[in-house]
Amino acid sequence: MTVPPAVSRPFVTTALTTRIAFLLELARRLHQYGTTAPRLEMAVAGVAQRMGLAADVWSSPTAIIISFTDLGQGDEGVAQSTQVMRLAPGDVNLARLCEVDRIADQVTAGEVDLREGFTRLRLLGRPDSRLVKVAVISSFGLSAASIVALFLHSSWPDLLVAAVIGVIIGSITVLSASRPRLAIASEAVCAMVATTIAIVVSAFVVPLAIKAVVLASLIVLIPGMSLTTAVRELSSQHLVSGMARMGGAVTSLLKLTFGTVAATQLCAAMGIEARDYALPPLPNWMDYPSLLLGAFGFAILFRAARRDWLVVMGAVVLGYLTTRWGGHISAEVPGAPFGVFLGGFVLSALANLYARFMGRPGAVIREPGIIMLVPGSVGFRSMSFLLDRNTELGVDTGILLLTILVSLVAGLIFGDLLVSPRRSL
Repeated sequence: MTVPPAVSRPFVTTALTTRIAFLLELARRLHQYGTTAPRLEMAVAGVAQRMGLAADVWSSPTAIIISFTDLGQGDEGVAQSTQVMRLAPGDVNLARLCEVDRIADQVTAGEVDLREGFTRLRLLGRPDSRLVKVAVISSFGLSAASIVALFLHSSWPDLLVAAVIGVIIGSITVLSASRPRLAIASEAVCAMVATTIAIVVSAFVVPLAIKAVVLASLIVLIPGMSLTTAVRELSSQHLVSGMARMGGAVTSLLKLTFGTVAATQLCAAMGIEARDYALPPLPNWMDYPSLLLGAFGFAILFRAARRDWLVVMGAVVLGYLTTRWGGHISAEVPGAPFGVFLGGFVLSALANLYARFMGRPGAVIREPGIIMLVPGSVGFRSMSFLLDRNTELGVDTGILLLTILVSLVAGLIFGDLLVSPRRSL
């Protein structure tokens, strides 16, 4: 959605309630499909202005409050309506986000009637098909396998076991979407299942690098993206949303860490001990096939439309390669703060260019592009050290987490300065 300078067409003949209903549904869908608070507020306020309304929008991870004022009343007009929506935290769905963006543009341009636009937005809330659910479950396995090869450089058994556990974790996650009681404890349950399977396989089948396998299999659930979004919102002075999202991310980390610790203690109590000798690591040539495989998995995980798969995969590959190159030129390991800053900078600028010239949301590049830059695994390790009462390592890893978060968000901000965003998404 473009940021409008003024009202683009008169909507004064359309009932106020009809305009408000469309804007509320627009806000609901943007929230549901993972839009951050500042971008959601800008998008809804911009569309409202083109409909002859002023919208004061307040967004948080679990609620939206919007007050609507008719611009025809002049500067002294007071809000005619204030609406409060209680919502579950959203998740990125690029295909539906792009469709929301297209519908809003068509309505504000007068190509689609308001009521038809409202109906189209409502239809986007349909449940995922069985094929989509299977694809998402598979993407958990692909993502886990790629992390083992790219970042952890473990052995072939580690890769295969992590992929299988990833599929199991994906199945639990998909099932929890329709089971509220399971959803509350899903992170802890997944961590317990992943750790237990890894220890049992290592004890009785083939030795594994337990920490690497567990970390890779849980990588999709580790809230690195949520932590990054929280800092982005805090940096833009959306303090309530940023702190709420930060609290949710920390809670998820605690549940994941508790699940791994509980499973480890349970296996120890039952006398099941993992073998501790390492197998030969994967060959170096596996890096690039694994990168492409992981990029494809993330394209599915972010629910990108098929027409966008190559764009999303290219963004993931570019983010990884830029970060790795930045780490090398700063004489540090890949993923070092300067490399993360450079990756965020390049992806932010490229996303704005894509949005400007293609007329589509920059989120198609920005969100999947930074997935391999976010420091979720660092936060997970920090919590693990602290629960193991290794305070020194826990604090040291926590400082590294903050450093990487600040570097990534700074890169995104400077990228916006280099290429100013012309669209709210």
